[in-house]
Amino acid sequence: MDPVTLTTGRLLLRTVGPQDIDAVYEAVQDADIQRWTTIPSPYLREHAEGFVGQLAPDGWADASMFTFGVFLPSGELVGMLSLTMRAPGVAEVGFWTAKEHRGNGYTTEATLAASRWAFTHLPVDRVEWRAEVGNEGSRAVAERAGFTIEGILRSAIINKGVRRDCWVGSLLPSDLGLPSTAQYLPAPARRS
Repeated sequence: MDPVTLTTGRLLLRTVGPQDIDAVYEAVQDADIQRWTTIPSPYLREHAEGFVGQLAPDGWADASMFTFGVFLPSGELVGMLSLTMRAPGVAEVGFWTAKEHRGNGYTTEATLAASRWAFTHLPVDRVEWRAEVGNEGSRAVAERAGFTIEGILRSAIINKGVRRDCWVGSLLPSDLGLPSTAQYLPAPARRS
């Protein structure tokens, strides 16, 4: 699949290229990004080069992971967001935000734009969000974007070689007023 560009009221979401290596490398030096994401730590320039030059374009080429750099209209990097295809009809969203851009709602805005795109251009009926328990910033983004927090999965992610518990949440097309590609039959409400 060819990469696409998405725009919101304040942001440009586009694929990353060689011109973005320095910005990605610098942003990911932040201790919180290295702590809460599964990126290599320490994060070397060669990691940024591999991410921009191979991982991101390969994901678009084989339709396994759709990576967007999140930019201000000025061209300044705000963060990174990807939608990784996990199971039929399910994409998992992952993101990080550069330290100086946290608290502005940019990542929530980008998450909603990318999710809308997935629901309308991919065979996706569920966008999942997962984060290690304790990653309050990531959880706040997911909740502001309308994800339903479904619970805790024990030992469900590996970060820096250690299995960890994670929160899981979901966003469905109906949460955004969009139709599903497949019929959805929710479980009946439980009676007390």
